Amino acid sequence: MIQQHAPHNAMEDPGEIARFHDRCSDLMRELLNGLSEAPDQLRTFPQIEDSIGWPRRRIASVLGGAAHLRMTEFGGRRPYRFLDERRSASGRWEMWMDAGQARAVRAASR
Repeated sequence: MIQQHAPHNAMEDPGEIARFHDRCSDLMRELLNGLSEAPDQLRTFPQIEDSIGWPRRRIASVLGGAAHLRMTEFGGRRPYRFLDERRSASGRWEMWMDAGQARAVRAASR
């Protein structure tokens, strides 16, 4: 079993995920959509950026920009999951969505 970083912060409720999707920035929505295309696949930030066609370090910037929204409106919760560098095979932070989160994002994108 994966020992993800702060699992209590991962959203599971489709309605909450849809609300986050509605309230976040266009760039954050683009990231969520990119993550939803590969459910249950742990990837490093550069791997995700490559799949979306983003320059390096954009994910860090987008996550930083979404921090205020996450903290003030969602109690720090997020519609994706993390594995920290100590627990990942790559030795880097890895990010993913589970299948339920991905379904909720795809439904919210319609």
